[in-house]
Amino acid sequence: QVQLVESGGGSVQAGGSLRLSCVASGEIFEVGIMGWYRQAPGKQRELLTTITSGGITNYADSVKGRFTISRDNAKKMVNLQMHRLNVEDTAVYYCYAEVRPISPMRLIPYWGQGTQVTVSS
Repeated sequence: QVQLVESGGGSVQAGGSLRLSCVASGEIFEVGIMGWYRQAPGKQRELLTTITSGGITNYADSVKGRFTISRDNAKKMVNLQMHRLNVEDTAVYYCYAEVRPISPMRLIPYWGQGTQVTVSS
């Protein structure tokens, strides 16, 4: 059973920083692309950033220059460093990964349980 477990959410004042982490566990053969989404109340889930196993990154315009994604392939971990947070960043943040389990040997998308980030003015 593959799981993605997130940590690091919380509350911060506008202008502050937070760091989120997510670790994939279980019988995993390979972890492919990893990323972060968020969903604010009443809004659709939004793709923020992705990173390949080779370190190639992409960012949504809404977070470019403020958020940085990184990963540790050996630990099957992805991190999201968030700076200059504002009220509009308040949302539940979800980790995402395409994982090839030991069985079946095909890439399957997995999601974390979500972690709340609240930014106050």
